[in-house]
Amino acid sequence: MDALSDVLKSVRLEGAVYLTAEFTTPWCIRGECGLPSVRAKLAGAEHVAFFHYLTEGSCKVRLADGGEIQEARAGDLILFPQEGRHLMGSDLQLAPMEAEAAAAEGSGFQGSVFHMRYGGGGAVTRFTCGYLACSRAVFRPLFDALPRMLCIPMGDDASAMMRMLLQAGVRESSAGQPGGASMLAKLAEFLFVEAMRRHLSRLPSESKGWLAAVRDAHVGKALALLHAEPERPWTVDSLAQQVALSRSALAERFTTLIGEAPMHYLTRWRLALAARSLRAGSDAIARIAERSGYESEAAFNRAFKREFGVPPAAWRRAN
Repeated sequence: MDALSDVLKSVRLEGAVYLTAEFTTPWCIRGECGLPSVRAKLAGAEHVAFFHYLTEGSCKVRLADGGEIQEARAGDLILFPQEGRHLMGSDLQLAPMEAEAAAAEGSGFQGSVFHMRYGGGGAVTRFTCGYLACSRAVFRPLFDALPRMLCIPMGDDASAMMRMLLQAGVRESSAGQPGGASMLAKLAEFLFVEAMRRHLSRLPSESKGWLAAVRDAHVGKALALLHAEPERPWTVDSLAQQVALSRSALAERFTTLIGEAPMHYLTRWRLALAARSLRAGSDAIARIAERSGYESEAAFNRAFKREFGVPPAAWRRAN
């Protein structure tokens, strides 16, 4: 299994909420991750990412604290992996309306579907918006490699399928039927994986970072091995033999692309998996420490606190 698949498999998005939105020119809103009704539905989520999928029209978007203005069109997915504020509209020079105020002013239910509406009455731009709950600890290798905002063309071949799946997500978010939460989480995983695959295919050849490393023939294989068997007593030598590189060549290429040495990366991945285990189950901390490659619970406690700021027992209680 490749490293991207393994990280996404491990992530297991824990929930999702979808809604529809319609804006008419002229319009400009300033938003952040989650309206109050959405945050309430995803209460307890360690991290929430969100996106806007344009189903009709076009808009401009940028981060609220500056940066490049992106032009988005029907079929594009605007993804915000990190929480933060952004501006979106037909004209970003307009005084922005806060998204929560816009939602309160012009939103409501069409049948069982929550629909947000705002603007001056001109040309229409329509969206499906999604809010994805996930484990920040396990997502960290991927999230650290992503910009704060992405605009990803999903392509004509995916547009019809995306529209159909998102419509199903909107209906499930509103219906509250048994099994709906599981369906929404699986739908969110599919959409996120497809977005990451398309983003990866568009990265320049000279890119660095975790995603660039995934597609490198040698480092990508090394990552896949570390993710497939994190409990194995890896060394740089044994990893280099598996990927057909010298020890020094692998260490240099791995560090250049990812920004940290192979064994340091493995330690952080083991701790991320330990954090997920602490959050999800009731296994003894000593057992989790052993699976994470630590000979003593004390050594595991020290390493975990360095990574997450609190010892394992406190992490479990908080989550």
